[in-house]
Amino acid sequence: MIKIATWNVNSVKSRISHLLEVLRSEDAPDIILLQELKCQDDAFPYMEIEDAGYNVAVHGQKSYNGVAVLSKFPIDEVAKGFKSSTSPTAHDPLFLADSRYIECVISLPKTAIRVASVYVPNGQEPYSEKFQYKMEFFERLYDHMQNLLQYDEMVVIGGDYNVAPAPIDVFDPKGLEGTTCFHPEERKRFRALLGLGYTDIYRTINPNAHGFSWWDYRAGSWQHNKGMRIDHLLLSPQAADKAIASDIDLIPRDKDKPSDHTPVWCELKI
Repeated sequence: MIKIATWNVNSVKSRISHLLEVLRSEDAPDIILLQELKCQDDAFPYMEIEDAGYNVAVHGQKSYNGVAVLSKFPIDEVAKGFKSSTSPTAHDPLFLADSRYIECVISLPKTAIRVASVYVPNGQEPYSEKFQYKMEFFERLYDHMQNLLQYDEMVVIGGDYNVAPAPIDVFDPKGLEGTTCFHPEERKRFRALLGLGYTDIYRTINPNAHGFSWWDYRAGSWQHNKGMRIDHLLLSPQAADKAIASDIDLIPRDKDKPSDHTPVWCELKI
């Protein structure tokens, strides 16, 4: 049995005490995918996390973005960013500068699993240049996730996708319709990822749950449960076949000075 979680920590240095609580807890994830580190590679708190029993792979960026994979098992391969769509040996310059994607192969006792941490751009205002950048990011992510399926292996791509897929995933679907993170074009891009054959494992295991993973810091959103489910674990068919549980851990969001996101996790019977 392995437990995999995804969590946008919204600054790993600011949230290091909360992260270590999760890593040292009795039911700590075996693999945790982090987003929005907001630090460069050399500023990442390797020592504290390695002391908690985790191997680390980081793709950082000063003050912005940044993604990481933490694993109790050996990390054998690390790839940062997407490969170029025109050259299989080069990286796509559009997305490598922004540290939004890291992928690793994790060696388990009798098998291996490919995992990735992704931080999709927020997009700010619909139809702005940044929203278009978000759409382009989704297109490259689609191409990459499609390519991964040809390897016929267990794949888990977790992260902050910055999109709530359906009305059940937001606190006010009528009022939020057409806004960032609940825009039809964003939902269309997310459905396309599922159309490749990936499973939104939280929704599959909890078909009727009104669970959220993000709450605004403002206007008492957390206290009144005015949230959105924008953090997801997408599993390839080989991984989804082994999934037995998935949920959202609300405890970190209720801490003092928390991230505005909270971990989403799944368990695979391997």
